[in-house]
Amino acid sequence: MNHTDRLGLYSLAARRSSYPVIGVYSSSFRLASLIYPSAMRTSIACIYALVRVADEIVDGTAADAGLTVGQQRQALDVLEREVEFALSTGFSSNLVVHAFAREARACGITADLTRPFFESMRVDLDEVNFDTDEQYHRYIYGSAEVIGLMCLCIFLKDNPCPPSSAAGT
Repeated sequence: MNHTDRLGLYSLAARRSSYPVIGVYSSSFRLASLIYPSAMRTSIACIYALVRVADEIVDGTAADAGLTVGQQRQALDVLEREVEFALSTGFSSNLVVHAFAREARACGITADLTRPFFESMRVDLDEVNFDTDEQYHRYIYGSAEVIGLMCLCIFLKDNPCPPSSAAGT
């Protein structure tokens, strides 16, 4: 087996590892994704699996496992570093991160979208009273809008819109 075949096999296993995550955690998201072609569904599952793992760190599962808030923050930091490494190299030993990064690299998802996501996930670790609309909107952008933008990158992968169209001009 040559090097390309090994990476291809590993990447296939990574992509397939995303399906159980979306299947267990979100029947509505999974069902909604069925309207898309198979390859697109897989890409969406890869995004969903990563954001679900991050969400589980901050929304109780990690706490149920006995992690303190500081340890949850550390776990989230580690996950973000794994994502950034995989985005830059195309590889992760974490199958969910690997699958996400391969999809992200193929359709142009960058740390410009993942960083705000992780920032908003960190907000979930604290009791927050948003003092300004700007703080609230920044949180919503990172916790929801960037996921939509990631999906948009998937939808447009084979038909990217010109940069001026993406910026709304």
